[in-house]
Amino acid sequence: MNWQGITVGYAVTGSHCTLEEVMPQVQRFVDGGANVVPIISQSVKMTDTRFGQAEDWQKQLKDITGNDIISSIVDAEPLGPKKLLDVLAIAPCTGTTTSKLANAVTDSPVLMAAKATLRNGRPVVLAVSTNDGLGFNMANIAKLIVAKNIYFVPFGQDNPVNKPNSLVARMELVPETCYAALEGKQLQPVIIERFRD
Repeated sequence: MNWQGITVGYAVTGSHCTLEEVMPQVQRFVDGGANVVPIISQSVKMTDTRFGQAEDWQKQLKDITGNDIISSIVDAEPLGPKKLLDVLAIAPCTGTTTSKLANAVTDSPVLMAAKATLRNGRPVVLAVSTNDGLGFNMANIAKLIVAKNIYFVPFGQDNPVNKPNSLVARMELVPETCYAALEGKQLQPVIIERFRD
């Protein structure tokens, strides 16, 4: 895919177990010629986990993109009036972020970036990673899946036996979904099988 002349916002939220999976997708945008603006949630900024240190993830994002990371609401706010992003990917997009976006809560840099992008009539792409996607968060996913200018990376159950409510997107399809979204199209199929018994 040719991303020359396109500015992609790449927002990362605190599904820490999928961070390793999304970094190659950031690299794919850069390799295709995109200018990638990294944005992180407070959880990614501050939380060290068994999946990695917060500082290391931030260094990796900055090294891949060559851009400073947006990590505060104040720094994310200008994305709207300056119309800096052509498309915003939130990948991974946690259940908390999904819930807040669906209910118009703007209390993080990632949510401010989403609000700013939608304000400009530009696409926001969500790659869900949530343990309650088929639980309480299903209502929020339903609200967003029919919303204008919001697109979903194809997703499915990742562990229906042990975590029957869990939904995770195929992170390797983030660039393809963004490419389609720029043309006003939802990549199909949206509901996919991630796990076969």
